Amino acid sequence: MESNFEKTGIKKNEKFTESITFKAMIVGILILIMFLPNNMVQELIYERQGRSREAVYEISEKWSLAQQITGPVLSIPYTTKTIGTQDQVIKSEHILYVTPKELNVNAELVPEERHYGIYKAILYQSTLKITGSFASLQNLSIPDSEIHWDKVSILLGISDLRGVTNNVKMSLQGNTYNVKAGRWVKDNGNALIFDIPNAAFWNDESSIPYSCELALNGSEKIEFIPIGQNTHVSISGNWPAPSFIGKFTPAYQLSDNGFHASWSVLDINRAIPVSWTEKNIPDFYDSAFGVRLVEMVDHYQQNMRSAKYSMLFIALTFLVFFFVELLTKTKIHPVQYFLVGIALMIFYTLLLAISEQLGFGIAYLIASSSTIILITVYCYSIFKGIKPTAILFSLLVALYLFLYMTLQMEDTALLIGSIGLFLILGIAMYASRKVKWYK
Repeated sequence: MESNFEKTGIKKNEKFTESITFKAMIVGILILIMFLPNNMVQELIYERQGRSREAVYEISEKWSLAQQITGPVLSIPYTTKTIGTQDQVIKSEHILYVTPKELNVNAELVPEERHYGIYKAILYQSTLKITGSFASLQNLSIPDSEIHWDKVSILLGISDLRGVTNNVKMSLQGNTYNVKAGRWVKDNGNALIFDIPNAAFWNDESSIPYSCELALNGSEKIEFIPIGQNTHVSISGNWPAPSFIGKFTPAYQLSDNGFHASWSVLDINRAIPVSWTEKNIPDFYDSAFGVRLVEMVDHYQQNMRSAKYSMLFIALTFLVFFFVELLTKTKIHPVQYFLVGIALMIFYTLLLAISEQLGFGIAYLIASSSTIILITVYCYSIFKGIKPTAILFSLLVALYLFLYMTLQMEDTALLIGSIGLFLILGIAMYASRKVKWYK
């Protein structure tokens, strides 16, 4: 009796290991195991993307980093006298900063691409025409203080002075003043300083016009602080994919030849006072706005997005193998499933490596074609038939085409992807309708 029981038990175990349920469990476990190489692929993409950013920074640093322009602002020194103990007169030195009444900036950008090995950085040359006016200072007075009109200067904040490529001059009420490098009023930033000693026009009743032309190199983006009580900024450039950044939305026009954007910011639109002293410098950097020169989707972003579909590819390919095995009664060993899964994962490393050299589109064609041919030839040796191999080949072609079209879409990628998955699920349910799952 014991021997018969053992034999019966062995027979039952053998039947279970050959059942649909057991094979489905094995396939499910293999899919879970494939999460490990999937994570390794995504980590590799992150690593290569980080190396790319380091290379881009090296290129940009040698040229000039992203630029932020603040000003111009009047810097007016004054001495305050106070009476201390024992009727002693105490003098303290201060600076009054005054914003312009009108600030107009017209910027022309000429972007270009620079390469460092396989990496690419987006740089630009720009020409800035800065005009406007300061309100009359005729009635300016500070209680118990002496204003040093002979030490007045104008500050123009530039985040990276290495980008200045011309001999900048400031024209003020028809007079021209030379420039020197200095520090900005906040965070020890960089600035161009124009000394305006003993200018007679500070006592004029009318506003004081100014103008300045600046040739400036930079990389990635250019920003402006709306320091004027009325600020108008216009930026044009021959770049097809700009990104408008900051808290203010511009009126803009885009074309194949480039873009044109303009901002108009009033004093009531931002929290920047008309004037301040060195003791209460406002935090006006939150009001910055401008243009970032970007690629809509670079090949690292596309690689990462495609890698996130890898488990879906493996699951669908294994599902086709599973149904072909059921319908053709061909025995497919778990090791064979595993080898096909590894081939699908190697597609993503091929895609990453080739896209760094030739671009994403060509890389996708080469990597997907190679992977499809490899799996198709291997599956023909398993199925020993043209029909099941052709079915698998057609599915792989359809999947890779679907993935590529989804990756090219920005706004509708989620919608198209969801519809595609729904249709795939429907096909799988239809194909499995006659399977005897309890058999």
